[in-house]
Amino acid sequence: MSDIQTEYQFASRSLEDTRRLAEAIAKFAKAGSVIALEGDLGAGKTAFSQFFASALGVRDTVNSPTFTLIKEYQGRELPLYHMDVYRVTANEAGELGLDEYFYGEGVTLVEWASRLEDLLPDTRLSLYIEYVAGQARTFRIEPFGRPYTGWCEEMKRMGVIK
Repeated sequence: MSDIQTEYQFASRSLEDTRRLAEAIAKFAKAGSVIALEGDLGAGKTAFSQFFASALGVRDTVNSPTFTLIKEYQGRELPLYHMDVYRVTANEAGELGLDEYFYGEGVTLVEWASRLEDLLPDTRLSLYIEYVAGQARTFRIEPFGRPYTGWCEEMKRMGVIK
């Protein structure tokens, strides 16, 4: 029997805590990494995305790509593909060529990822952000596949997540 968890937790009491989580995850990012974000409106998906982008070395202003669907940014070493699929149906998404992003040369961050559940790679890191109060959030982190399980186990060992 394995001691590896299937779900991890992170309690954020402030934007600085959320930044710390985003930076920890960004340290593991490599070409083809997919981070799926989920949470209610105002939960903090875009704030997490901004901190994650900054940790990758993106200098541009990162905002929610709600009406453009996908924004591409250049980081220090990798491009970041930032998607907001809130207004996209699964059929429409199937025509966008998302696999080119998911399996491309950059890191893909998908806001409202559950809307594309069937199109997401089987191997990914999923974060569900739950609003608590004020700036406080609870992150439920679920790794799908070996590399992401390794990320989470290492972050747990470092005391970043539980």
